[in-house]
Formats: sequence, C-alpha cells, structure tokens
Amino acid sequence: MWDLKEKRLLIVGLGKSGLAAARVLTALGAMIWGYDAKDIGALGAETAALFGERLYAGGAAPDTDDIFDVLVMSPGVPPDLPFILAARETGAEIIGETELAFRLGGGRYIAITGTNGKTTTTTLIGEIFKNSGKKTEVVGNIGVPAITAALAAAESETFMVAELSSFQLETVRDFRPMVSVLLNITPDHMDRHKSMENYTETKARVFMNQRDGDFFVVNRDDGAAWDLALSGGCKAAIIPFSRRRMLDFGVFVADGRIVLRGAFPESIDVCGTDELLIPGAHNLENALAATAASWVAGIPVADIARSLRAFAGVEHRLELADVIDGVRFVNDSKGTNPDSSAKALDATAPGIFLIAGGYDKHADFTSFIDSFGGKVRRLLLMGATAEKIKAAAFARGFDDVTLCADMETCVETGFRSAGAGDTVLLSPACASWDMYSCFEERGEHFKRCVRGIRENA
Repeated sequence: MWDLKEKRLLIVGLGKSGLAAARVLTALGAMIWGYDAKDIGALGAETAALFGERLYAGGAAPDTDDIFDVLVMSPGVPPDLPFILAARETGAEIIGETELAFRLGGGRYIAITGTNGKTTTTTLIGEIFKNSGKKTEVVGNIGVPAITAALAAAESETFMVAELSSFQLETVRDFRPMVSVLLNITPDHMDRHKSMENYTETKARVFMNQRDGDFFVVNRDDGAAWDLALSGGCKAAIIPFSRRRMLDFGVFVADGRIVLRGAFPESIDVCGTDELLIPGAHNLENALAATAASWVAGIPVADIARSLRAFAGVEHRLELADVIDGVRFVNDSKGTNPDSSAKALDATAPGIFLIAGGYDKHADFTSFIDSFGGKVRRLLLMGATAEKIKAAAFARGFDDVTLCADMETCVETGFRSAGAGDTVLLSPACASWDMYSCFEERGEHFKRCVRGIRENA
C-alpha cells in the first residue's frame, strides 16, 4: 500500500469522489485539507466535520504557507487554477481519485474509455463478470468512486470495472489496468482540452502503463482510435473489434452473428446480433467491446452470450420512459455531445420530435444537424446552446425549430405536435451543467414531465 506517513494532501473538489477520498484518507490517518468553490454552508455538515479548520471553501485559494505533497483532484475541477499550477511548481504530485484508489487498494482493473458508449459498455461488462460468478465492482465515472471499493478489494480477486472519462485520465500516473478499452474518439470537451490532439493524448493514458500480459481492446472501425492503437506506443496486446469487417483476430460480426477469433484458425460463435435487446449500431459496437474485454479476461463464452442476451441497457441512454396515445417518450439524457446524439437518432425510427440543447462545450453542431436524415420532424431547443444549434440548423436547411424556456415546455410542445407512432426524444447533444447538476438530474426531470402528461391524459 502507498505510504502516506507525513504526507500532506489537499483534496480539490468535495463532491462525490472528493468526499469518498476524504473518508478513506481520514480512516488511514492521513493529514488532509479540502478545497471547494462552494460556500461552507452548501458543503454540508459531514464535510465541515471531516476537515475542520483545514477547509478552503467559497473558492478561497489555499494559503501560500501550506505546502502540499499531493493534490487529489476531482474530475470536474479544471487543472489550470492558479493555486494548482503553483502547487505543481513547488513539486506537489497532482493525481485523481482513480489513481488514489489504484495505489491504496487492490483488485484487477478493466478500464473503459471513449467519447461515447462508456456507461453502457461498463455496465454490460460488469453484468457479464457478475453473471459469471466473479466478485465485481463497477466504479468510476459511472457514479461509484473507485476508492470506495478499492480497499475492500485489497485482499481479494475482485474485478474493478471502471468507466473513465478524459477528466479522470488526466490525473492518472501509475494506474495500470489488466484490460483497457477504447470505444471511439470524436470531438468533445474542447472547452477543457482545447484541441483534438490534447483530447486524444488524454485518452491514450488509459493504456500508457500497460505491459506484456495486459490487453488493449480497441474499435477497429474508428479511425482515430485505431490510429492511436498503432502509433500511441501501446505495449499491451491489441485486441480489435469491428462491426463492419471480418478480422483475422479479435471480435467481429459475420452473417449476423457476433464471433471471436483468437490464436486458433476457427471462429467461436457467441450469439446473434438480433438477440441483443439494446438498439442501434452503436450498441452493437458496445456489445462487441464488452465481449472482447470479457473474453481476454478469461470469462467463458457461454457466460458472455447469456449476459448479452439479457442486457436491457442503462438508465438515461435510449430509455423508454412511456408511451402515451401512441407517442413514445425516450430519455437519452446521456447524449451529452453531438456524436452521441447522432447515434441515438440513428437508433430511433423516423418521426422524431427532438429535445436538445444545454451547456456549451464549444462543439460544432453541423454534423449533428446533418445526421437528422429526414427523421427529425421538429427540433425543440433549450439551454445555453439553443441559439447556436438553431443557427446551425438553419445553415443546413432545417428550419422547423422551436425555442423553449425549459424542459416542461419542450415535452409538452413535443407531445402536442406528435402523433401516434412518433417519438419525443430527449438527446441534448450537450452537457447539462447550464440548467442541471448532472445528466441524471436532467433525465429524471424529463421523466417527471412525461409522468405529468400521463396524469393529465
């Protein structure tokens, strides 16, 4: 275990992952301080009790007299705040909660990243491992801090199935998963990473410490991801998956079947693509990635197939909320970037009343509008990017656009305009942070609005 004796640690950001780190470090006897932009009253009694006088709240920067050995960063905190840069200059190590969990705990990590599909793939891999009888913890960006489970895994053979965002990967240092997975790379979080080059380099950190005996599962059909696999210095065994081409080695689709091929000449049949319950080409890719990661980790093919056939998807990702008077209401609040929402449109039948808009991550919405393909009948926009998306729509010749003040107005307008067989789809193509604390809160609000229509129908 990492020796914390006489180390001074500053936990930066006291949300879910920051508090989890604070609890563990306190239990281990570490000397900790805390920082958060929220006022102390908004942080709550537990936070005040954990840190006492060692709490910098309301955005007050730590005193220059406090020299820290380690800063434990929450993923939502920008790494270029002045006091963070100053701490780096003094020699402080900058890590995140994922790195902290890896150093302090145990378990064998299966790490999943990519622009889109992370939550579905992570959840599916977790289900496959659990259904195969493996002790499994599903952690990371999916909502459960890794540090919460890491110490319990120290003396066990627990599999730590971790969804990792680019923000979390920014602060890994020694983290080494036994299996890493890269689903795809498309533009996202340009407000934070500034360029695709920076964003791609951050994604490469998922495999940077892997060695012989480890595995890197990567999408052969995604040009940026495959280029990174070939040129990014990966030292793990590269395991490709593809829904578009036959592979000499890896996991792919042949004659409507998911098959895998290893160091043996014949292919192994897993299951039919039509047996999957999760819709869309993107979810087929997620299933292929989950199959590959589970296979190289030693899960029997029969257990993989059984889980693939049973998996119904995750909340807030193409989740059917209700059907009222023949109108389907689908919650895809997890669609937090244009490419993700384009995939949701591809998986949805024509006759779509699309609710979009939210926090501005400096995305280009041109390709998003182009993905409508005659399937979207009306675009209902809310949030900070409403005018920006409207301008992109008009520029691409789509002019059935309605600006709405809030979610209630979007849902009601969509329902009044739709007919039997149509879909009111929430897939915002944006993050939620302008109006909501997270995409889950946004999705729950959408479902409450749908329930309101049901009650008044």
